[in-house]
Amino acid sequence: MEVLMIVLTVLEAIASIALIVVVLLQSGKESGLSGAISGNTDSYMNKSGMGGLDKKLASATKWIALVWIVLTFLVVLLNVGH
Repeated sequence: MEVLMIVLTVLEAIASIALIVVVLLQSGKESGLSGAISGNTDSYMNKSGMGGLDKKLASATKWIALVWIVLTFLVVLLNVGH
């Protein structure tokens, strides 16, 4: 049981670091008041043409976050049984 806890904790730490890195690699999106004042020039057509890396990073963020949530629940469930 202890080995499983150690493995899950290490996997959760790796998922945490991966999630931080993927979020930091994403490009910022100006919105709100600062985007309105500076004249945000990104229209729907410009944004839909970007794709590529931003779409892959967004998808990776969702999947890594899902893995992190599942690992967190497993660690909590194993600790409750202890």
